[in-house]
Amino acid sequence: MADEPRWREDFPIDWPEDQFVARRDFAKFMVLTSLAFVVGQLWIAAQSVVRKRRGPPPEVKVASLRDLPIGSALTFDYPAEHDACVLIRTRDDELVAYSQKCTHLSCAVVPELDKGVLRCPCHEGYFDLKTGVNIQGPPPRPLPKIRLRVVGDDVFATGVDLTTKVG
Repeated sequence: MADEPRWREDFPIDWPEDQFVARRDFAKFMVLTSLAFVVGQLWIAAQSVVRKRRGPPPEVKVASLRDLPIGSALTFDYPAEHDACVLIRTRDDELVAYSQKCTHLSCAVVPELDKGVLRCPCHEGYFDLKTGVNIQGPPPRPLPKIRLRVVGDDVFATGVDLTTKVG
């Protein structure tokens, strides 16, 4: 001990010896990590089953045609309270609605009607206004399309299409 530096008294850990991990500790770490992965996968499976049993979303009145002039957009929540969507009237007889969450990182998309696109300002992603298909930038999928039904002057949201078919 006389040959040891004075600081060794304050820090008595022998670092070269401390770098080794016991097999028992390694096995315990692996078992607990594997258990965490299994629990996570079971949670995902349970959420999937619950979503499938939930049934279709309700039909909700979104707007009146008299309040939505041609070339304008309106935001609304569907199917749940905090699921932002955008309704766009492109022509007298044409309405489109999409989820307002970008499929890249869920930033709000903004309609640019003069250019015929929906733009995500976060990473400059663009979606086609007529189809919701991603046309530029990082978004990996098309926007979820909201099914609409017009009865008289009223516009109703009737469901959500998660996949948009191209062509």
